[in-house]
Amino acid sequence: MSRRFTPKVVTANHLLEGDAVWLTADNAWTRTMSEAQFLDDEDLANERLAYALTQEADIVGPYLADAQLGENGPEPTHFRETFRTRGPSNYAHGKQVEVA
Repeated sequence: MSRRFTPKVVTANHLLEGDAVWLTADNAWTRTMSEAQFLDDEDLANERLAYALTQEADIVGPYLADAQLGENGPEPTHFRETFRTRGPSNYAHGKQVEVA
């Protein structure tokens, strides 16, 4: 029995800074998930992941993460991805300072 495809975004970590990043439709990496390309087609999602895997000079560990379309763009559907949108958790810096 095959599993039904659910919408995704391509995510990874920035190689030098470690921040969570998301792939945009114009092949850029953004630190804001709502700017990511929303992928509701399985073949396109796999193509975008294949592209991300070629970007080892900029990012590490790319994968497809479940997402839903919100008012401002893609939003996480899982706690792990919600946590990643908030930045590193070891001390307040980066995205955590901006939210506080």
